[in-house]
Amino acid sequence: MTALIEARGVSKRFRQHKRFPGLLGALKTLVTTEYTEVAAVSDVSFDIAAGEAVGYLGPNGAGKSTMIKMMTGILVPSAGTLSVLGRTPHQERMANARQIGVVFGQRSQLWWDLPVVDSFTLHQRIYDIPAARYADNLKRFSDLLDLTPFLDRAVRQLSLGQRMRAEIVMSLLHDPKILFLDEPTIGLDVVAKDAVRRFLAEINRERGVTIILTTHDLQDIETICPRLIMVDHSQLIFDGELGRLRAALGSARRLTLEFATDPGPLPLGTATLTSDEGLLKHYLLEREDVSLVQVLSEVGSERGLKDVALHEPDIEEVIRTFYQRRNAAAAAQ
Repeated sequence: MTALIEARGVSKRFRQHKRFPGLLGALKTLVTTEYTEVAAVSDVSFDIAAGEAVGYLGPNGAGKSTMIKMMTGILVPSAGTLSVLGRTPHQERMANARQIGVVFGQRSQLWWDLPVVDSFTLHQRIYDIPAARYADNLKRFSDLLDLTPFLDRAVRQLSLGQRMRAEIVMSLLHDPKILFLDEPTIGLDVVAKDAVRRFLAEINRERGVTIILTTHDLQDIETICPRLIMVDHSQLIFDGELGRLRAALGSARRLTLEFATDPGPLPLGTATLTSDEGLLKHYLLEREDVSLVQVLSEVGSERGLKDVALHEPDIEEVIRTFYQRRNAAAAAQ
């Protein structure tokens, strides 16, 4: 597949005035010519193909937003090469902007005092979107995200969830090939998050829009993005499918057995007992090839088994385990 985005050894460093403590230090800070350098992105390389949905993950300060801003042309890389749709983003910002959509969760592109539809109309004029195409896109997206009830309301009167849905629609009206989303569900309630996730997954699947998403809500990733790019301390630490990450960390599942009467000692060769509460016993299934049927056949029908619950590790547990193991390995060196 052709790569729409190519990053090769991309780095971004910021210079900050060196600050000194105390009153005399404050005066010295005003006149100092000393600087400190902060690395926001360090030697990051990856390719993103047309139609992919990629989650860009990392803790606060790991360089996620900085990379998004470089890919959209807002920032200039300090080193390395970056190509988006065959262009160098910061050198061809106007041409690049016509084929990308951008949503920053904490920055609005809507006009605060105007009705939502007026911002959309202005967007149509700026991007010179044909009237028929604009009308079709607006109707389609408004139906999918239920925008119609508040299209005529001023942006300042909208809830956060309503405004974010409008932001996403506005970013897609000109049919961009790539959609950059920086924390699009931040602060949203459960219902609004679900609507946004389903919409983005459908846009990616039906229209082939390439999505690059940064978020701290890992449910966004599980719903929208099969592929993860993970960064920490400005460096790339993982690039691949979520399934591969799960496999690399093991596929331990948690099993709970509830009995009507005390079953007595219950040694199972296929599961490891982690907690015994009498009628409630908790096990760990560490081998991927062990099925629930095998475990239940070991228990047998005469033990008074009442209920069974099997818990697959969720994405938060997988990501947390990855970072914990990496930090432990770094501390041991």
